[in-house]
Amino acid sequence: MRILVTGGAGFIGSHLCERLLNEGNEVICLDNFFTGRKANVAHLFDDRNFELVRHDVTEPILLEVDQIYNLACPASPIHYQFNPVKTVKTSVMGMINMLGMAKRVKARILQASTSEVYGDPLIHPQTEDYWGNVNPIGPRSCYDEGKRVAETLMMDYHRQNGVDTRIVRIFNTYGERMMEDDGRVVSNFVVQALRGGPLTIYGDGSQTRSFCYVSDLVDGIIRLMNTEAEDIHLPVNIGNPGEFTMNELAEEVGKATGKQIEIKHLPLPQDDPKQRKPNIERAQKLLGWEPKVNLAEGLKKTVDYFAESIGERVLQKPAR
Repeated sequence: MRILVTGGAGFIGSHLCERLLNEGNEVICLDNFFTGRKANVAHLFDDRNFELVRHDVTEPILLEVDQIYNLACPASPIHYQFNPVKTVKTSVMGMINMLGMAKRVKARILQASTSEVYGDPLIHPQTEDYWGNVNPIGPRSCYDEGKRVAETLMMDYHRQNGVDTRIVRIFNTYGERMMEDDGRVVSNFVVQALRGGPLTIYGDGSQTRSFCYVSDLVDGIIRLMNTEAEDIHLPVNIGNPGEFTMNELAEEVGKATGKQIEIKHLPLPQDDPKQRKPNIERAQKLLGWEPKVNLAEGLKKTVDYFAESIGERVLQKPAR
């Protein structure tokens, strides 16, 4: 197939492009390089089935494709709060442009939504039928609400125009090619540990997250895109239901890096969710999917990547 991946030079997008090429598809990677990097896809340049296009999804583009994976949008608070108006435009206008293309060329389209649509959830774990507890006027709302509107547009284009849509709600994901300065907790902890500094924990560290390794996420996304089912157009959670407090994550990062961990506590940001854990029963039933990589294994790979990319030596534990 001929497949468009918007945000394809980003952390998740680059892994998706790689996997789609390995499966024999033609891939058009579209990115404006706000958070994406050419280095993430440079190893794909020699593949004649790969094409890189510098473009912003808020502007229309005409392409002939069979499938569209719409991943374009900064996903870490540091980046999406840098220009919140542009973040909303990317989610909403970008979604309109991609849906317009899907409608015109009769392509199937998948929207990368987020667990942030649940806000600071009042039910735990989160199921797809939960409508969320979101602050629509807070500093995070440019991302949360933008993604919620994108889901609305996907459902309306499906109901009104018959566009073949898929919606994935992505929970915290980590792995190689994360940016070291993106402000996400895994990259923060790993880089801080490798550099021998204290790990920054916001609040008392009792808040929880669930961490999905990037290869598991990409597998789930591709399965969702290519599965046929009666209610496949409704959202599907993809994430790892293993739940860890920030204090527990710090301990795991200490083990993965072989470093003695010190903690520095800072105030909790506004609207920061206290709990986040996916219910993945829908993904298990519809897609036959569940994560395979546990946190210790995924962190080891992530640490190795960052150790090489930032030029720091990881202390090896002495043999017993």
